Parts: sequence; C-alpha cells; structure tokens
Amino acid sequence: MTGLLFFFFGSLKAQTLEDYLQLAAENNPEVKAAYAEFEAALQEAPQVRSLPDPSLTMTAFGTMVETRLGPQEARFSLMQMFPWFGTLEAREDVANLMAEAKFQAFLDLRNRLFLDVSSKYYDLYELEQQVIFQEENLEILQNYKDLALSRVSAGSGALSDVLQTDLLRNESVTALEILRLKKEAVVAQFNALLNRSRSEAVNLPQDLEIVFENAIFDTSVTGNPRLTEMERMAASARAQEILAKKEGLPNVGLGVDYVIVGERMDMAVEDSGRDAIMPMLSVSLPIFRGKYKAARKQAEFMAESYEQRKINMENMLSAEMEAAEFEVREAAEMLRLYEKQVESSKQVLNLLLSGYRNASANFEEVLRVRQELLKYKLAVAGAEANYLTALAQIDYLSGKNYDYDNKN
Repeated sequence: MTGLLFFFFGSLKAQTLEDYLQLAAENNPEVKAAYAEFEAALQEAPQVRSLPDPSLTMTAFGTMVETRLGPQEARFSLMQMFPWFGTLEAREDVANLMAEAKFQAFLDLRNRLFLDVSSKYYDLYELEQQVIFQEENLEILQNYKDLALSRVSAGSGALSDVLQTDLLRNESVTALEILRLKKEAVVAQFNALLNRSRSEAVNLPQDLEIVFENAIFDTSVTGNPRLTEMERMAASARAQEILAKKEGLPNVGLGVDYVIVGERMDMAVEDSGRDAIMPMLSVSLPIFRGKYKAARKQAEFMAESYEQRKINMENMLSAEMEAAEFEVREAAEMLRLYEKQVESSKQVLNLLLSGYRNASANFEEVLRVRQELLKYKLAVAGAEANYLTALAQIDYLSGKNYDYDNKN
C-alpha cells in the first residue's frame, strides 16, 4: 500500500504547486510517521486472530508410580485452547477497524500538510509579486526624479519635488528590504514542510490564473477524514462490545496425555510396558461475570463518546467551511475592486503626468496617485493569495481527493 501514498521522482525538480505537494507527501517526517503507525496497526489483526500457543508439559517421575502394566517413567501432556466460536473473528474486526481509523488519521494529517504547503506557496507568490511591484516603483520614482530635476534645471520646477521623490524612494527601498527578509523566512518555513534545506530555492509562477465566474465550491464536509476516523473508532468500539460478550463465554481445550510405562520385572503380565494415551478435554469457567459486564459497558460508552465527538466535529467543520466560503467570496470581491482601482489609478496618473509636463498639474498630486497605484497593486497580490488560500482551506475541509493519491 505504500505505493498509494509516497511518490518517487528521481531527479525531477518541482516546478508547480502540485509537484511540491507530492514532494511534501514523500518527504515530510510527520506524515511518514503517521503512515508507519497505520502500517503498524495493520499488523495487529494477524496477531489477534491467531489461536493461543499450545502448551506441552513433560514430567519425569523421580519415584516410579507403579501400575498393573508396569512403572510410569515419564508423562507428556499437550493441550490446545480454543476460544468460543466467533471470538477470533471479533478480535480481528476490532483490530481492522482501528487500523482503518489510523489510516483516516494519516489522510487528515497529509491533507493538513497539503493545506500548509499551499498556504506558504501562496504567501511566497504574494511576496514575490510585491517585490516586483516595489522594484518597479523604485524605477518609476527614479524617472520622476529625473523629470523633476529637468524641470528644476529649466527653471519651471521646484527643488521640493525632487526631495519628495527621494522620500518616497527611501520608503520603497526599506519596504523592499523588509519584503525580501520576510520572503527568506517564509522560504525556510516552506522548505521545512518538505523536509529539505531551509535555503533551497522555491520556483514560483509569474502569475496565477484565477477564475471567478460560475465558481462552484464543494462545501460538504462529509468526506473529511476526521469524520471518517470517528466513524471507524465508534465502529471499533461497537465491535469491542461484541468481543467482550464472546470473551465472557467458555474456552475449550483439547489435548492428549502420553505416559511412558516400563515393563514389569516381577511377573509376566499381558501388555506389560504398554504406553498409555489419554485424550483430554478442558473447559474454562467464566463465573466471575463482573469484569465481562464492565468491559461491555466500557465499549458501549466509548462508542457513544466517538459518535458524539463526530457530531461535534461535523458541526465545527461546517462552521469552518462557512467561514472559508465567506473568505473566498470576500477575497474575490476585493480583488475585483483592487483591479478596477489599479486601472483607474493608471488613467489618473497618466493625465497628471501629462499635465505636469505641461506645467498644469501639481507634482505632489502625481506622487500621491503613484503611491495609491502601488498600494492597490500590492493589495491585488494580497487578495489573490487570500482567495487561493481560502480555496485550499475548502479543499481541506471537504476532504478533497487529490488526483495523484493513487499513483504508483
């Protein structure tokens, strides 16, 4: 089953988010540990469905026990106990259901990892876009400064225009440095999820396609592995209740005694020295019923506990889904707004620049609109990241199955 879960790519270098998700599933130690727990749980069933080991007793007589056919020299007793009918199957059911619960816990941990990787990936995309916008802004502000200097040289501009441009450039330089430092930290966090070198480069796209029209979200949480895990745990507890009833029934033992008998030396007896073989039947008597009743009650209460936990978890997941759906729609609306504001700001800025060149516009107004344009561009990058992160949250809550889950 390992092939269902971990992926081997040789020298493949990740280029897309899907590639990184695959690498995370393969390399993340916490996910690998959870899968190892599932594999370990699978080994429980072969143990509990097996019969108890037979017992062999060997007895040598220090003083011979005389019988009519001769002295008993040694005795061998072999006994095999058998649980009541259906007990082994009941134990196996409990173990298998617990293993299924472990597998669902693994799936939830893996899906949570996918959400964390996606969120960091979109954070990096946002930071990368903001770095690009700040670098572009620095270049444009330098052009504005050159324009202001040329106006000052021509005697039609003010030196304060040049100084105001320097102030804004200094702000952009600092903002750019902070963005780069923040990006380094997020890259380290991203690589930690993939269990690789903290400084390893992350490949990011120049832009991400975002489709708003007719977007339909899977807002049902019934497929979330956490709910399925609770179902399996409850089923395991119910199976444990059946097992407790079975274990309260007698165990049956079948065996044989083999006695080595020596020949009589004092007289001639027919069949003298013939060994004895005696079949044996053993039955356990479960007369102390308190522990079996307590075990059934314990299993019953545990099943009820898991069922109630499932109901509570479904309510919580549904509430989180509502919040995630709101965040998707909010981010979409804000993204539309910021994109419109960017276009409008560009138009206003072009008009102001044209007016400034013709000495009919205030340079301070040009700088103000330029900074507003930068603000809206940065906001666009943030809204895109928020939108995609909220979609990833919906995928996690709905328990979305990824196409590459069944590769290899």
